[in-house]
Amino acid sequence: MEPTNKSNSINLGLYLGATLAAIVVLIYTVNLDLMVEWWLSFALLTVVISFGVIAAKRAKKNNAGLLSFKEAFVNYFLTIALGTAISAVVGIVIFNFVDPEAAAYLNEQILLKSKQMMEGFGMPQEAMATALDEASKKDNFSIGSQLQSYVFSLALYAIIGLIVALIVKKTNTSEA
Repeated sequence: MEPTNKSNSINLGLYLGATLAAIVVLIYTVNLDLMVEWWLSFALLTVVISFGVIAAKRAKKNNAGLLSFKEAFVNYFLTIALGTAISAVVGIVIFNFVDPEAAAYLNEQILLKSKQMMEGFGMPQEAMATALDEASKKDNFSIGSQLQSYVFSLALYAIIGLIVALIVKKTNTSEA
């Protein structure tokens, strides 16, 4: 029996979730400081989008090379939503139940990185102090913050998914 596009996207989403969870756990155990590096965010973004593109392309292949814009987007988004949800749950468990001290440490590191960036841009000391004071009140790894981050990342991935769907879609032009 031929697997459906939905089951392919769900499977890819599970693989994506396992990949992201493994990366988070590996970084947590090896070098926690990597969590605040910009290039890691970029690398993870690339991994996530790649899985979404693969899902859309597989759906197109399963449909004999034809795929509507909606179908391309749905397959892309289902994969990403599932995979990043798994990763978010892993992050919530690690930083809220297993090791809340790691979350506190990372919050401090984020403040230090923010200060360095602001200094690099030549931000006035008063404005920097105000911004850092405000940022120090936020727990980036609380359950609410991580869920909010998940929703915002889904919005970003959806915008990228619209572009991917435009590129991947192919409709039968002989039926007009």
